[in-house]
Amino acid sequence: MAVACRRCGRIYDAGSFELGRTLWCTCGNRVGIEPEVREPAHASEKRFAADAMLGRLARWLRLLGFDCAYAAEIADEDLARLGVSEGRLILTRDRSFPEDWWIPGVYLVREEDVRKQLAEVIQHFGLASSIRVLTRCSECNLPLRPVARDQVSGRVPPRTLELYDAFAECPACGRVYWEGSHAARIRAMAERLVPVA
Repeated sequence: MAVACRRCGRIYDAGSFELGRTLWCTCGNRVGIEPEVREPAHASEKRFAADAMLGRLARWLRLLGFDCAYAAEIADEDLARLGVSEGRLILTRDRSFPEDWWIPGVYLVREEDVRKQLAEVIQHFGLASSIRVLTRCSECNLPLRPVARDQVSGRVPPRTLELYDAFAECPACGRVYWEGSHAARIRAMAERLVPVA
């Protein structure tokens, strides 16, 4: 299959545009084709992939219960592949990304401060009603599973074991979570970020 420049008609091999990659034609026009993006299994559930500049935002999204893939050293091509293959919305601070990759669901995060970024993403995608604090591992991005109190002995401070009965753990890294004061602070911060309708 061939792709023609809309301005000058120059023909390019479609293989040059894998995953929505674009290129500049010699006439100065941007040329590309949009890839077919796989719909997520749960279309109502928004899933994200954050670029290398948005690690703190990815962590906060996870703390609020949102599926947000992130790798510190991810290349643009790998981020595009992840978005296309898994049907993820791509969050980026790279202003050239939406131009370099014609992929549906790319959102350019404008704010610089992580709290403002979080508010921006929550508002833009209408996530306020979907916030579920501490239901996903902030490191591994996997959903947490309940774990018995006796199974976390030695893995949490002794005082925590005395004060709390309900615990959850990440099935991958084993990190333990509980509804302590940190959960209340995360909830309070989320409430400050989300405008009350």
